[in-house]
Amino acid sequence: MQESPASLKPPTEKQDVSTPAPADGVYAEVAVPVHVFQTFTYRIPSSLQHLAQLGARIVVPLGRRQVTGYIVALHTASTLDPNRVDSAVKEVYEILDSIPVLTPELLDVTRWVSDYYAAPWGEVIKAALPPGISPSIEQFVSLTELGHARVGNQEDATTTHPLLNLISTEQEPSVEALSKSLGRSQALKAIRELERAGLLERTHRASTIYVRAKRQRAVRLTNRSDAGSRFANKKLTPAQQRIINALVQSQSMTLQELLSVADAGASTVNTLKRRGLIEFFEQNLRRDPLGGQSLPATENYELTPEQTGVLTEIEERLRKQTYAAFLLHGVTGSGKTEVYIRAMRVALQLGRSALMLVPEIALTPVFSRRLRAHFGDRVAIFHSALSRGERFDEWTRVRNGKARVVIGTRSAVFAPVENLGLVVVDEEHESSYRQQDSPQYNGRDTAIVRAQRAGAVVVLGSATPSLESFHNALTGKYSYLSLSNRIANRPMASARLIDMREVFDEQKKPQVFSKELLRAIEETAEKGEQSIVLLNRRGYSSFVLCRSCGETVQCPNCDVTLTYHRSERVIVCHYCNHRVAAPTQCPSCEGKYIYYIGEGTEQIEELLKERFTALRIARIDRDTVSRRRKFEQILQEFSEGRLDILVGTQMVAKGHDYPNVTLVGVVSVDAGLALPDFRAAERTFQLITQVAGRAGRGELAGQVLIQTYHPGHYALRHASAQNYQGFYDEEIRHRQNLVYPPFVSLATLLVRGPELSRVRADALTLRKELDQANTERLSRVLGPAPAPLARLKGEHRYQLLIKSRSRKQLRAIVDRAIRAAVESGINARSLNLEIDPVSVM
Repeated sequence: MQESPASLKPPTEKQDVSTPAPADGVYAEVAVPVHVFQTFTYRIPSSLQHLAQLGARIVVPLGRRQVTGYIVALHTASTLDPNRVDSAVKEVYEILDSIPVLTPELLDVTRWVSDYYAAPWGEVIKAALPPGISPSIEQFVSLTELGHARVGNQEDATTTHPLLNLISTEQEPSVEALSKSLGRSQALKAIRELERAGLLERTHRASTIYVRAKRQRAVRLTNRSDAGSRFANKKLTPAQQRIINALVQSQSMTLQELLSVADAGASTVNTLKRRGLIEFFEQNLRRDPLGGQSLPATENYELTPEQTGVLTEIEERLRKQTYAAFLLHGVTGSGKTEVYIRAMRVALQLGRSALMLVPEIALTPVFSRRLRAHFGDRVAIFHSALSRGERFDEWTRVRNGKARVVIGTRSAVFAPVENLGLVVVDEEHESSYRQQDSPQYNGRDTAIVRAQRAGAVVVLGSATPSLESFHNALTGKYSYLSLSNRIANRPMASARLIDMREVFDEQKKPQVFSKELLRAIEETAEKGEQSIVLLNRRGYSSFVLCRSCGETVQCPNCDVTLTYHRSERVIVCHYCNHRVAAPTQCPSCEGKYIYYIGEGTEQIEELLKERFTALRIARIDRDTVSRRRKFEQILQEFSEGRLDILVGTQMVAKGHDYPNVTLVGVVSVDAGLALPDFRAAERTFQLITQVAGRAGRGELAGQVLIQTYHPGHYALRHASAQNYQGFYDEEIRHRQNLVYPPFVSLATLLVRGPELSRVRADALTLRKELDQANTERLSRVLGPAPAPLARLKGEHRYQLLIKSRSRKQLRAIVDRAIRAAVESGINARSLNLEIDPVSVM
């Protein structure tokens, strides 16, 4: 086995990815889903060469284990780089697919993601496939002949290792099972010793437990072509006749469905089977994410002149079947979704497919039902809250062409859609399109690249576009489309800032709610209208404080305080999920005066229920999203008017359309403004503008009340005035003066590890290498400095920031510096490179 040169940047040269004719000396280049930045070369035995295709899953040896990888290129001995093959090249064990799981287009897109974001190609491919689709490789142990002899030797029984006796009583136990019985370190140590002594051997096998199609028993007529005449002269009981009639009308039915429809028993079906009139067979059972949920009624809306103009421009480019990028800047309630749906219909009429990305799981039920109402079973749904079986079935429907409209969160950008014609990225400004764990990528930018490769039209939609996207529109990189008015010329909700400093002066202590907001909630409920209350902080209280010694309860793994969740009586770290029971005394001084400081959505919900006992109140945040059915039920109840107030985090701020909502209250936005991030003002402006857009979307006027201790901040002033252009003009000047995107390309280098001194030393070494690589001084390097979260998940963190007006130059400098740092002894796994970070936290 030979590796390509190790580098954080995958090779960019054009590779021969054609499928060679089966012959001796065929080699597969394989990407493996582990954190390595190279591909591996393996020899394909002649018995498997007929299955060797690009994008197929493949089982290969990697070190002492076997892994499931993906074929990314095929070569013959004559076309293969001699440096990549020698006598040590290992053979492929197994090829799992006769039809590859990855299309050539997805291979191309995942390669771009790997190259651009410096992410391992195998990890990107794994992220592009539904979880659980590839079997894991398990190790099993068995006795050798010498091992059997040792166990069977009664005279030597006292010296026989206990593990040998345990293995002899079981049929090839797995290493995992032995680890659970004996402890992992002890079991692995014993296995290695006995293996060296020649008493046992390890084998590898693909596990049988991974996601597959679900099967069900179904019934059909044995011959449908002459169904009318076949049963004319048959003597059938009434129950038998009902079964035959049901099957004549339907191609096939599940057994349970047939018995219900025909009002018959299983014995009647068995009798017809014995007579050869019907037969049983197995068919795939679709695990539908919507699970029979009711769909909204579809209406043929008459488009406004603005909508018609926007749709005409998109349709013209769709018919040309070439790449085009649009920024659709539409105020909240202007009808962007209707434009998306009509554009999708055009794409389908042209024989092409459509893909729609939404930023939050919270939005998928709403949009999914609406798209299903328009396009029926041609719609597939992708997001992480689905079960593995549901995701596998949806992925399969897209892969085989049964579903041609896909909606989902960022990972849906990798859906195996054929002949892609339209890509919609709704709420394109949202930072949740950025994957924070490896492989790191931006779903929005990947969608743009995928549209380019497919010759498709991409529409980036938002009421508050990111500064980068709006800048791209102004400079001509994107075509700019505008929807500046709400449907039916409904007015925007009136917004007002409530100065909580004045509330404090009046009440002489901090208040969660101003009298003005409480009065507005009461008046809204009296009119039979609904309210939304936003606080972008979940949990009950922000931190726990001891009044005796002043200590706060910190996470042992991270530099953050633990958040109190009253419903579970625990304090939790929202970064590493460390959780312990809520204390009854101070962990430091054992004092009994424990105070819970700061508000979260859980406390807001409780306070409102205490104040408004007659109102129906529910909460939506990440805690409720984890219970998917409960979360969808809350949204449905609020939509149907069975709830009066909806409390939530940013999940309630975008995409939802509730005509009866006339009041939005924002409890606090000041924490967001205080974050040490150059995008803090932009995010705050977007959040306020988006949540304000939930009010007054129907016939009734809406109002927005924003509580803040900083009413003079420009982000809040422009948000309350719903003035995007004013905010952009002011914010873009700050970005230009401070040299931040969109005027430069940005990258962060994070050094992390358990020892602070080593992390600091490695960060200084990395800074030295960056300076040496930056010979022409075309980039600016800042740091190293402790990251804003200086300790996270048990690791200390130092950060460097690199700015450059040349993206190519920035990448060359960073790659050269990392390579030199690794050669000097720094562990590559302790470094994290993030290209185009959406946050410098």
